[in-house]
Amino acid sequence: MKAEKDVQPIRNQQQLDDMKWALKRHCSERDYILFILGCETGLRVGDLLRLPTHQILALKGKQNKILRVKEGKTQKIRDIYIANCFQEVYEYAKNVQSPYLFPSRKGDSPITPTQAYRQLNKAAEYAGVEHVGNHTLRKTFGYWFYKATKDIAMLQRILHHSHPSVTLRYIGITEEETNNVLKSFSVFHYN
Repeated sequence: MKAEKDVQPIRNQQQLDDMKWALKRHCSERDYILFILGCETGLRVGDLLRLPTHQILALKGKQNKILRVKEGKTQKIRDIYIANCFQEVYEYAKNVQSPYLFPSRKGDSPITPTQAYRQLNKAAEYAGVEHVGNHTLRKTFGYWFYKATKDIAMLQRILHHSHPSVTLRYIGITEEETNNVLKSFSVFHYN
């Protein structure tokens, strides 16, 4: 496996679309839904793999599509709004014949993080996306959340990071990107 420091978020909409295509075409619906749910929630792959199928199915009749997850690393409870991807995840979940949302073909357990890594990298190779690993999903969520909101404090809280600088580094916002934004910023709008 690649070192975590090499793993990057997917910063380009075309590459996100290419990954979705490659996962559907060259991997499986399971791997595609794992990618979608990971990018939409920012959950760690280990937490995604432990999701029980019934938890998704139980959200069908609920007004708010809130997934409650106890994160493995932090042991903190996190409520995640998944309405944006719920219908797609639900359609997949109703056909899963396993207690786990992302089942292994071997036995009654979820796939392993290693298997998730292999599938993501297989799709990345077809899609021409580099520096992909299990953390790519979480980092992609963080990157796009930050680009949309510019709220690093909120993202830091969502990802349970200790400091905003940790969050910026995690999502790949570099000093160069910060400087590029500052090049076009002015309080007084000179002509």
